[in-house]
Amino acid sequence: MEALEALLERVSVGRLVEPAPDARQRQILFEAAMRAPDHGQLRPWRFLTVEGQAREALGELLATAAAQKGGESNQAAIDKARAAPLRAPLVVVAIAVVQPHPKVPASEQVLAAGCAVHGLLLAAYAQGIGAMWRSGELSFAPSVAAGLGLGAHEQIIGFIYLGTPANPPRPASRLSPDGFVAPWPGSSADDAAR
Repeated sequence: MEALEALLERVSVGRLVEPAPDARQRQILFEAAMRAPDHGQLRPWRFLTVEGQAREALGELLATAAAQKGGESNQAAIDKARAAPLRAPLVVVAIAVVQPHPKVPASEQVLAAGCAVHGLLLAAYAQGIGAMWRSGELSFAPSVAAGLGLGAHEQIIGFIYLGTPANPPRPASRLSPDGFVAPWPGSSADDAAR
């Protein structure tokens, strides 16, 4: 697959079934993640793979976090959280690993980790693997971070669901960049004086 095709045609695939990506496909996914833009070459990311019965354990961890939130219709939220990791044969927990650095602020490191995930998603699409990047409020629950063994300097940036698409992926809708790109006219003398 051509690089531009992957960039322009990639879509998220929510309905995923067995089989999960094989060892060679996974190697390519994580190699692509390692190519993310990375000021200072800090590699401010890491990944946990969750599959098989470990998905059920992750579901229990998420259900416990949902139960701690409380609220009305809480049982439905708990059940949904428990079932979430079972939506795909492989779940990759994407983690930003923020390191003290005099020239690379924490925000830039989290962005680099996000770029690593994007590289993984593009590599999945290029290999015909279905993928969906999910987060949600339970991603930020301290009990989930602790249960996954994250350090104080780490944060979950998403759960990446991977597997075989249950149906052919929908075609990508082409979005025009027109409303998102504009020339900057430069600063005027009045602006510069302020």
